[in-house]
Amino acid sequence: MKTVFFDIDTQVDFLLPAGALYAPGAEKIIPTVAKLNHYAGKHGLPVISTMDAHSENDPEFRAWPHHCVVDTMGQQKPASTLLEKRLVVPNAPWALNLASIDQILLEKQTFSPFSNQNLTRLLDHFVADRYLVYGVVTEVCVKFAAFGLLETGKRVEIVTDAVCALNDETGAKTLADFTASGGHLTQAGMIYA
Repeated sequence: MKTVFFDIDTQVDFLLPAGALYAPGAEKIIPTVAKLNHYAGKHGLPVISTMDAHSENDPEFRAWPHHCVVDTMGQQKPASTLLEKRLVVPNAPWALNLASIDQILLEKQTFSPFSNQNLTRLLDHFVADRYLVYGVVTEVCVKFAAFGLLETGKRVEIVTDAVCALNDETGAKTLADFTASGGHLTQAGMIYA
């Protein structure tokens, strides 16, 4: 079964206490995210790591504090989650050239990774049977990624020990809604087995 790993928005502004939109406890998932990404890389499985890439005056800042502004520390991913052979894919026309690439850093300006005009082409290129989704935050960007991927008709699994919610109650509701919609829940240990 061909699997694509989706590492959602694991960026400093969301993961660390000093971050602009810190999800309490998110730093605890960093080792698991790193292990998942490196497992995929070692086994030749693609990793698509979504990344907020906002301008200084991004419209999203009307509703949310400034976060993940391009070229700031807050926009970066922890080094442990990065694979050596990686490529940034902007939300702009882009020539599909993935030779020797293990990790795609997919830039986006909204909650959904499908807002990046290149994602559908990437999914067509990889021809996956299964998508594993993890990252932050469960009830926002992880939700948009997981539910969007369900629309492909492929198996979609959220890795429950590699996600973090802003609010435990809304995070749990998101997971319940996801499984009710045909999604599956798993844990990282099940992937390595």
